[in-house]
Amino acid sequence: MLGFMGVFAIVLGTISSYVLMQGRYGQALYAREIALHVAEAGLEYYRWFLAHNPVIMTDGTGLVSPYTYAVNDPEGGSLGSATVSATLNLQCGVVQWADLTSVGAADVNPTYARRLSVRYIRPSSAEYSYILNGNVWAGTSRTIRGPYHSNGGVRMDAVHNSDVTSSVATWTCDAGTGCPSTQAGVFGAGSTPALWTYPVSTITVPFSASGVNFTDLRTKAQSGGGIYYAAASGSLNERGYHLVFNAAGTVTIYRVTSTNEEESYSSQYGNTTEPSIITGETLLGTYNVPSSCALLFFEDRVWVEGTVNGKVTVVAATPDSGTTPDAYLNNNIYYAAYDGTDGITVIAERNVLLPLVVPDTMEIHGIFVASNGHYGRDHFRDWQVASQYDQYITRDTLITVGTVVSNGRTGTSWQCSGSYCSGFATRYDYYDQQLAFSPPPFTPVASTDYKFTLWREQ
Repeated sequence: MLGFMGVFAIVLGTISSYVLMQGRYGQALYAREIALHVAEAGLEYYRWFLAHNPVIMTDGTGLVSPYTYAVNDPEGGSLGSATVSATLNLQCGVVQWADLTSVGAADVNPTYARRLSVRYIRPSSAEYSYILNGNVWAGTSRTIRGPYHSNGGVRMDAVHNSDVTSSVATWTCDAGTGCPSTQAGVFGAGSTPALWTYPVSTITVPFSASGVNFTDLRTKAQSGGGIYYAAASGSLNERGYHLVFNAAGTVTIYRVTSTNEEESYSSQYGNTTEPSIITGETLLGTYNVPSSCALLFFEDRVWVEGTVNGKVTVVAATPDSGTTPDAYLNNNIYYAAYDGTDGITVIAERNVLLPLVVPDTMEIHGIFVASNGHYGRDHFRDWQVASQYDQYITRDTLITVGTVVSNGRTGTSWQCSGSYCSGFATRYDYYDQQLAFSPPPFTPVASTDYKFTLWREQ
């Protein structure tokens, strides 16, 4: 009998201990769940706080960090408290984004706190492979990875793996886009029609004066600690600045003193001349790219190449002049590392061009913005180009990793009588996910509305 009682006591004790442990476990789960909601409420409150104090997201004035927010249930009283900390990313004294961390603790058991982190940022153009402001034809020789948007119509014949969107329901596909006929906002022989959507809202910010304010960018470079150069000496089509980025985090700058020009054609401007072949230049020096204001502003044309270390933005614009400079990507552009720490944005007041003399296989990383002109490799013809440059008319492969923003119609491959005859035979376009939520300073935004990104629990 005593033995039975002993066994019974052991079993009863074990069951009681198990029930007690399960009860504590359930309480812990409940406290953790409440803490998560409290942490989320803290982030939402801080979103409201930043929206109602916009100067914080301009220069940081008025930032309160850390801030403790009491979270209440209207029917059940206090739930807990969230402590929100904010870290601002500033360039040239201007806020680019805010990283927020919210630690929520439930009143029922503050021991089981939850920590959430988000980035508060305006959607960047770097979230897209392409943003275009007019009609476009993506041909069969292209492979596109990443969202592709046009404010006009899209003929999509390329291989692609992400959303293709147009801001129009229908458009007139003319001879320049392989028709003519009236077509849906997105049509063609592309690989994944299920990803086509139209009409959607227009993306106008990158093409507006408020989206790319050249006067403001010049002021920031001049007074915020960036690098600024006035127009170079010499005639307009003979001058400019040649930038070679170095893996050590420096940039070597040359003043261009003479160029050769060759006749070319673009969909936007028709027949013209492109004075892009450098024949003379003078070394100005090698400089560190300022980490606190990585903005390089040139009131002239620029040629850009090299290996970028860190985040940097190059601008070619003349806010007070009737001229509108171009930017030339005249050689490969690489990053010292591909973990998101390096990136470049090139903004031209007019065109961003791949000139005549470029590598046969060309690889460019970056965000390229043609504010008023177009991005592309214009059409060169052998009967117009000097004989020593005939070999450059056709190039083999173009690999673009990043984003293209173009006001005018793009074009990097051209056909003559239905056959490839100029530009790049094969093209690969990949958007850079590493830069989508951590772009170089002053990269044009796709929307002026802030949002939470990179939401995660730490």
